[in-house]
Amino acid sequence: MHSVLSAPANVSILGIPGWLLAVIIPLAGLIAFGLIMFKRLVPLAKGQADPRFDRPGQRIKAVLKFWLAQYKQPRYMVAGVLHIIIFFGFLILAVRSISLVIVGFNPDFVFPGLSGPLGDVYTVLKDYAATLVFLACIVAGVRRGFFKPERYTVPPKYGHEHTGEAIFVLGLIGGLMVFESLFEGTHVAAQLQEGLQADFIAPGTLAWLFSRVLAGASIGALQPLHSLSYYLHDIIFFFFLCYLPFGKHFHVITSIFNVYFLKLDKGTVKPVRWGVSDEELDDLESFGVKYFEDFTWKHMLDFYTCVDCGRCSDNCPATTVGRPLSPRFISIKSRDYAFERFPVLGELELKEPVMGRIFEEDEIWSCTTCGACEEECPVMNEYIDKIVDLRRSMVEEGLVPQSLQKPLSALEKRGNPYGKTEKKRTEWTKELPEGVEVKELGKKATARTLFFVDSACSYDERLQAIARSTASILNLAGEDFGVLGKAEKDSGHEVRRFGEEMLFQTLKEQNVQAIQAAGAERVVTADPHAMNALKKDYRDLPPVQHVSQYFLEQIRAGALKPQGIEDDSLVFTYHDPCYLGRHNLLYDAPRQVLDSIPGLKRVEMERCRDRSFCCGGGGLMLYYEPIEDKRMGQVRAEMAAQAGANVIVTGCPFCLVNLEDGVKTSGYEGTIRVMDLTELLAKQLGIAPAEEEPADEAEASGDSW
Repeated sequence: MHSVLSAPANVSILGIPGWLLAVIIPLAGLIAFGLIMFKRLVPLAKGQADPRFDRPGQRIKAVLKFWLAQYKQPRYMVAGVLHIIIFFGFLILAVRSISLVIVGFNPDFVFPGLSGPLGDVYTVLKDYAATLVFLACIVAGVRRGFFKPERYTVPPKYGHEHTGEAIFVLGLIGGLMVFESLFEGTHVAAQLQEGLQADFIAPGTLAWLFSRVLAGASIGALQPLHSLSYYLHDIIFFFFLCYLPFGKHFHVITSIFNVYFLKLDKGTVKPVRWGVSDEELDDLESFGVKYFEDFTWKHMLDFYTCVDCGRCSDNCPATTVGRPLSPRFISIKSRDYAFERFPVLGELELKEPVMGRIFEEDEIWSCTTCGACEEECPVMNEYIDKIVDLRRSMVEEGLVPQSLQKPLSALEKRGNPYGKTEKKRTEWTKELPEGVEVKELGKKATARTLFFVDSACSYDERLQAIARSTASILNLAGEDFGVLGKAEKDSGHEVRRFGEEMLFQTLKEQNVQAIQAAGAERVVTADPHAMNALKKDYRDLPPVQHVSQYFLEQIRAGALKPQGIEDDSLVFTYHDPCYLGRHNLLYDAPRQVLDSIPGLKRVEMERCRDRSFCCGGGGLMLYYEPIEDKRMGQVRAEMAAQAGANVIVTGCPFCLVNLEDGVKTSGYEGTIRVMDLTELLAKQLGIAPAEEEPADEAEASGDSW
């Protein structure tokens, strides 16, 4: 290869032998990188335990899907394609970069297997990769500098913009592509100059362009360019490696590990402490995250891995409506704090509480735990567990919002947030249609199916219609079912996610005993939050289903035969509840139930399925009084209107409440109606209770139902 130009190892730079530089630069770079990484691992070593070494098969599959295949990147098409080009370009050029380092002191080195035809194929591939990466860097730099998406903006309270850092890194990457291509191009140009058979070089690539532009240059001019391009590539390569752990591009190193150690069980919440059983919780000195070291090592790895792409906050409903929460800055502020408290150079700073130092109370209480941020993150960062852990510490410190204190107190005293007596849990059954009987399960009565009603559908007058519709449909399907009645307590789903772990444990224990005593073979519920709690937070229960799954089974079996929609003006849209969709992946069953109704016209909102927009409800969130510019239900009502729907169907009682409120406060009352799936199906089965169809509302909306 170097018959015309001298190899880098055989030249001198400022009187220093090339081979010596080729040894010193990598050695210094690797030593510096090792020391930096050691310092960066210190906080992880101090963090809490987090068992992430189970199910290696699933974890490897996740790495192949989310890291290697870049599965989530195209969700933002322009940025995603640019990132994919740069990512795969880096992977392809990794072999070339390593070989160049070795060539510096061993000119004849070739990676095993790349000296023949396979090497020729690789050379073409890496030349095109370098060119595409270079062009992608230019496009990304222009886009970041002049056409920056809103999601990249950094509000003043969060510090300075990161545009400069991003463009600087793009410049480093572009520099690597240029100097690698120039190194090869000068060699080919020298061969042409000497009239030799030039090595093949892929047409249209950077290397090809350099070889053509420099074809007329003398050997005396090509030699310094050839040597300089090599050492500049070497210097940039190792500088870039050492620079990565100081900012948002740390993800280049950490993302593969972060994806491998991702959370495999959607909808779950981490225990107060891994390795501490529920029975041992009383022995713990503190709950949750009070100091930075109370985060688990995996959650600290999340902070390091944050790409700062803004996708999480762009999809966060709390951010959208102006609440003081941005998931993006949960990670960025924490990473900045980790860098400051555990510096690469200097002494470890003093330990201090994170609330007030990194996070604000309203910021942490603003989260609905909808999971939109986690669903969108391309490197699988987690937020819900961190926020729940922060809330656990706040609850222990007594930092609970005033509006939440009353329902939490009622839950402790009465087992429901309404503060009503246990005897009133079954009052909703008094207005059931004639012939519908609901057994109260326990010592004297058993049934095949337990209908777990939960607090909202038991006590809220509007939501009791969901319980009655569900019971009526179960009865029509010939199901042997019953309820727990006064033995039922609130599922505690939101109690746990609001940080009241001990109260949750009490509610869970009482419910588990009651459910086991009922002797049912399966549990159905119309509340996705209750379903999620029973499936993900409880243990030793029979299988749990959402009613949409049960309805679909019965429709397919012919036990339920919905009548057709007679009003051609009705256009339906389905709103995916967060804990039915993102947390439990139930997207199709409710839609298939709707599509089984003859004549039903259905459209999708722009944000649907795994990108559904949270209603803002979610159990105790109905009581929370956040600081916000707009209600989430209002935003969702506008989305439905934009889709051309005049009926919103949902599968969650809290979504029903918030979306009805959103419709009213957005000016759509009388033009858009909100229904629960159970109400709609009961109606089309001809068994809807009369109180669900107020004549004045039907007339006002032009609804012929």
